[in-house]
Amino acid sequence: MDRIKKLCSYLDKCKSFADVGCDHGYCTLYMLKNNLCDSAQISDISAKCLEKAEKLLTPYIENGKVSSVCCSGLNGIAEDTEQILIAGMGGEEIILILKSAFIPEKFVFQPMKNARLLREYLILNGAEITADIMFESGGKFYTVIKGCRRGNKTEYTSEELEYGKALDSDTTRKFLKSELAKKESYLKNPVSDAARKKITEEINTIKEVLNGDNR
Repeated sequence: MDRIKKLCSYLDKCKSFADVGCDHGYCTLYMLKNNLCDSAQISDISAKCLEKAEKLLTPYIENGKVSSVCCSGLNGIAEDTEQILIAGMGGEEIILILKSAFIPEKFVFQPMKNARLLREYLILNGAEITADIMFESGGKFYTVIKGCRRGNKTEYTSEELEYGKALDSDTTRKFLKSELAKKESYLKNPVSDAARKKITEEINTIKEVLNGDNR
């Protein structure tokens, strides 16, 4: 639940909210309990998963504040929904969802991997990234990418595309140090020349970021 609470802290007050791939529905419950939205929609590709969220949100469904739809990605979500959350999926999966539908008016994405690909896709398609941070919960690190469909172009260095905008934050630095230790340990094992070259390049990049050499 700590992860959910931290993730929800990046959601804004809005009129309409949608949680895509809602799982248990905790984020929608947070929005409603804190009066952060007038109405909400929950969706999931799995009917069984959606049932869990529907059970949690039964009072809000009964009073008309929440509607649910079993669908793939954004295909059942209105394009004029003010703020949309997509969390717990890979960056490539989120990109496929956006490609098959639209980039939300306002969005909060929490990719579990391949965040760089998601950042690149959003920038190339005219979206503005207004916040790009990392938080820690339960010993794991999570990326949050927040923004809007149209706005000022967000400039990124190669290192920021890889690890986010908050390179100097304590959390990002802790993550980078843990990644550095993993990669250096991995190189102690027999690996192919190609793999060794790639990992060595990654190690050098992390060291440069930690030393501030990228700025």
